[in-house]
Amino acid sequence: MFSSPVLLFALSSLAAAQKCKLQFDGRVPSNSALTGFDAANQLFSSANVLGAGLKFSQLLKLPAITGSLFDTNTIPVEVTISDASIFNGQTGFRRAELIPASNSGTDPSTQGVKTVHFSLMKDGQRPLNLSHEYQLAFLESADFSTNQVVVKTGTILGQNTANPDTLQVIGNVNKGATVLFSTPFAAGVFHNFGLALDFNKLTTQVFFSTGNNPLKAVTQAVANDVSGQGQFHFGVLKKGVNGQGDITKNGVQEPNINEGIIFGGIFEEDSSANCVSLAP
Repeated sequence: MFSSPVLLFALSSLAAAQKCKLQFDGRVPSNSALTGFDAANQLFSSANVLGAGLKFSQLLKLPAITGSLFDTNTIPVEVTISDASIFNGQTGFRRAELIPASNSGTDPSTQGVKTVHFSLMKDGQRPLNLSHEYQLAFLESADFSTNQVVVKTGTILGQNTANPDTLQVIGNVNKGATVLFSTPFAAGVFHNFGLALDFNKLTTQVFFSTGNNPLKAVTQAVANDVSGQGQFHFGVLKKGVNGQGDITKNGVQEPNINEGIIFGGIFEEDSSANCVSLAP
């Protein structure tokens, strides 16, 4: 069973000691059991996104590690993929992702001004194959036509990736897929992100830190079309290589996949009053 995660006291980007109103909270209580993800719960959808016939308790793990920056009373969760991670007949992909339970696609999480937070860490026992492209966190539009913002790693399709072992924050993929921010994906440490999304002005600002360091603004609020509402995904979407045409159906995926990414501190806050949590 899940208990209610605690609210965090936030530091505003403009004023200290503000408490930002939460839109959704995906931080996992320390007393959670994996079977709690298989039924309806207050954290994540139990139906999407995972391979046919699988349960989240089969592909999630609760690693015994120190929590991320915003996991002061909660714990990290790992999302893994295997050969069976084929969602909705997308044989060109291997994927598993967590979607916040309240994030229906037309809910207020994609309205006004919001900041979505999450932390990422490698699992040395389940390394990614960086000859592939991976999407680790993204907002997918309600009509499924684009990702308005996405964090990728690996060898990005259509891009001359200088170092595939890099995290890249990329803007709307149908509007140029502009790289907004990139950073090396180091082992053994959490990489903390805050993506401030203004759904009125259609801008994105990236905040970033590693370990327990407070977030800092690493970009200004830059033009990026985040219209179209949709759902936030946190997990592992591995694209095939050498695919032609519809990449969701085509592309080589080597067998014996055992890969994962550890997530911490997943939540979204209302930033309409310039409130952005930089530290707990």
